[in-house]
Amino acid sequence: MGLKPIATAKKKKQQLKKQTLLFIQALLNSYAVVFFSQHNALAVLLLCASFINPMAGAAGLFAVCAALALLKLSGYQKEATQAGLYTFNPLLLGLGFGSFFHFNAAFCIWLAVGTGLVVMASVILTATLAKRGLPALSLPFVLVFWLLSLAANGYGQMGLLPKESYMLNELSVTETAHPHQLFDSFNLLPLPFYLRLFFRAVSAILFQDSAFAGLVISIGVLIHSRISFSLLLLTFIGACVFNSLTRIYPDGLGHYHLGVNFMMAGMALSGFFIVPSVRSYLLALVTIPLGYLLTGAFTHLLAVWSLPVLSLPFCFMVMGMLYFLKLREHPNHLPLVVYQNYSPEANLYQYLNGQQRLNDMRYLNLSLPFMGAWSVWQGYDGGITHKAEWGQALDFVVQDEDGNTYKLPGDKPQDYYCYNKPVLACADGLVETVVMHVEDNPIGEINTRENWGNTIVIKHADGLYSKVSHLKPNSAKVNPGDMVKRGDILALCGNSGRSPQPHLHFQLQATPYVGSKTISYPLAYFNESSKGGTNFQSFKIPAANSTVSNIDGSSALKHAFAFQPGYVAKVSAAGITETWEVFTDVLNQTYLLHHESGDIAYFVSNDAAFYFTAFYGGRTSLLYQFHIAAYKVIFSAEAGVKAQDVFPVNIAGNKAGLWLYDAVSPFYRFITRSYQSYTRMLSAGLLVTAHGYNNAFGKSKQFMRADVLVANNRLTEFTITVNGKQTEARWEA
Repeated sequence: MGLKPIATAKKKKQQLKKQTLLFIQALLNSYAVVFFSQHNALAVLLLCASFINPMAGAAGLFAVCAALALLKLSGYQKEATQAGLYTFNPLLLGLGFGSFFHFNAAFCIWLAVGTGLVVMASVILTATLAKRGLPALSLPFVLVFWLLSLAANGYGQMGLLPKESYMLNELSVTETAHPHQLFDSFNLLPLPFYLRLFFRAVSAILFQDSAFAGLVISIGVLIHSRISFSLLLLTFIGACVFNSLTRIYPDGLGHYHLGVNFMMAGMALSGFFIVPSVRSYLLALVTIPLGYLLTGAFTHLLAVWSLPVLSLPFCFMVMGMLYFLKLREHPNHLPLVVYQNYSPEANLYQYLNGQQRLNDMRYLNLSLPFMGAWSVWQGYDGGITHKAEWGQALDFVVQDEDGNTYKLPGDKPQDYYCYNKPVLACADGLVETVVMHVEDNPIGEINTRENWGNTIVIKHADGLYSKVSHLKPNSAKVNPGDMVKRGDILALCGNSGRSPQPHLHFQLQATPYVGSKTISYPLAYFNESSKGGTNFQSFKIPAANSTVSNIDGSSALKHAFAFQPGYVAKVSAAGITETWEVFTDVLNQTYLLHHESGDIAYFVSNDAAFYFTAFYGGRTSLLYQFHIAAYKVIFSAEAGVKAQDVFPVNIAGNKAGLWLYDAVSPFYRFITRSYQSYTRMLSAGLLVTAHGYNNAFGKSKQFMRADVLVANNRLTEFTITVNGKQTEARWEA
C-alpha cells in the first residue's frame, strides 16, 4: 500500500516535467516561426534580441505565454499550438505594443485583450485560409493591431499613451524619419553604411532599430539556414539597387519596410514555401518591384485612417503569389513545398531525394511475365526488329551456363529452353485480345504476314496495356473479357510470327490493338545479373544482354517487415525505451509513429521490398537510427543481391561542414549519399547488413554501417554506427 502513493507521485512528477518541456518548446517555436523556422538556437537568439528593447521584449514574452495558456485551456489543435503557428502573431502584437505605447495600467489591460483577440484571429484565419492551401502569415497581428490603433486614436484613447517612435512614423508616412534617441547607442557600431543598414533592417522584423540586434538575429538565421540568409541578403541588395535606380525613396527605404516587406517576403516565398532553386531566387528579385508598389499604395490608402502599413504588403504579396502558383496545372518549375520541414535545406534535399527515389509511385507495379531467370535477347531500340515507333519492347530467351538458348541439335522449337514455358500476366487486368491460330515456325524461318504471331493483350489501366507475342498456338489459358491477377498463366512461349527461334516478345502500349505502338514503361522489382554481378532493380527497364528474374521473396523478411496498422513495438537501447506504432494517414500512406517524441517515419512494404520514404522529427531517436539502417531492404537472401538507394544529403545531420554546400545547393550540387544493403543467412536467423557512403568529386567514404537481425520471423535487434557513434537496440518480446 505504501508504494502506490510513491509511484503516483513519481508519475505526476514525470508528467509535470513533460508538460514543462512541451511548454518551453512551444515558447521557443513561437519565436523561431517568425523566421519560418523551428530551430532552437535561432529562437533563443530572437528571444534575447527582443529584450534589447526591454519593454517590447517583456510584452512579447507575456503575450506568447498568455496565448499558450489560453490555447491549452481552450483545447485547440495541439500540433499547431506546439509548432507556434497560433502564437507567433501574439508575439508580434506584444513586441509592437511594447515598442509603440508607454507602460501603464491601460497598457496591461489592452495587451491582454489584444492577445486574446489575436489568438482568435489566428485560429480562424489559419483554418479559413488553409482551405485554399494558404498560410495566415502575420495577417492576424495586422488586423488586431489596426483595431487597437483605431480605438486608441479615437475618443478617450483607451488610456494608451503612444511613444515618440521612429518606426511608427516610418510605418505611417512615405518619408524616412530620423531614429529616436533611444536607439542611437545601438547604432554607433563602426560598420559600413550598407552593412549597418542590413542589420537594422533585420532587427526591424522584431520592431527593433538596432544594428546590434540585427547582428544577433542574423547569426541565428545563418545557423538555422544558409539559404534563408542568402535570400535576406539578395533581396536587401536588390531593394537597395532598385531604389537607387528609381529614386522612389530619395532618403532611403525605411528599415521596417526593407526588413519585413522585402527581405522577409523574398525569404518566405523563395526559400520556405517554394523549393529553393535558381528560379526561386529569380522570383525573389521579381517580388522587389511588387513590394515597392504595394508598400507605396497601402501607405497612402491607410493614411486616411492614420493606420500603419505594418506587414500587409508582405502578406498580400506572399499569399497572392502562392495562390497564383497553386492554380497551375503543370507545376514543373517553381515546385511548392508539400510537407514543411521548417528548413529550406531540408525541403530542398527531401524534394531532390523524392525526385530520385519516389517518382516510381506514379507507375503501376509491373512484374516480369515469366518464372525463373530469362535473358534479354533484344532490348529497347535493339536494332533488329525493335525500331522506330515499335522500338520500346523486350525480347526474352532462356540461356544455359554457356550462353546457348537451346540443347542439341537445336533444329526444332522443342529444343529451345524457353519453348513451352509459362507466360504470366505482369499485373492485374482485363484480357482484351487473344490470338491463337498462328502455327509455330520451323527454326530459322519467319512469318512476316502474321508478324506478331499468337498474341494476348491485357488492359491494366486506362491508357496502359501489356502485350505478349510469339506464343505457342492454342496454348491460351484465358479468353477475352477474363479478369486476371498478377502471375496468372496466360499461355505458353512459342515460335509464331516473325520469330526465327522461340522467344517471348513483351511490350507496353497505350492502345488495345495487336499492332499498337510501344511506350516506355519500367518494370517494378526484379533482379538483374550481368558481368558486374547481381543487383536489385526497382522501376527500371531491363538492359540488353542481362539476365533478369522476379524477386523470390523471403517469407521471413516479408513477415518481419510487414508493419500493418495497429502494429506496436517497444525498442530499447542504453536504458531508453521507445514505443513505435503503425498508422495510416488520409492518403492511405503508412507510417511509424514514435509515441514519446512524435517523430514519424513513412514507409512502403510490398511483395518485393521494404523502404522508408520520409522521416519527420528529431535526429536522436532510435526510430531515426532504424530508418537509416533499414532504409531499403529487399525480401531476398540470395547471394549477391544488393539494394542500391540514395539518402538525402542531410541524412546524418547538417553539420558545419555542409554549410558551404547548403549555400550553393539551389544552384549546384556535388555531394551525394548512397545506401547499399544485402541479406545473409546465419545460424541465428537472417542478417540485413547496410552501408552508407558520402560521395563527392569522384571519391567515396563510408559514414554508416548497420546490421538488422531477423529471427523467428520477427525483428529482434539492430546495431548502427554513424560517423563513429554506435547504437545497439533490441525489440522487447
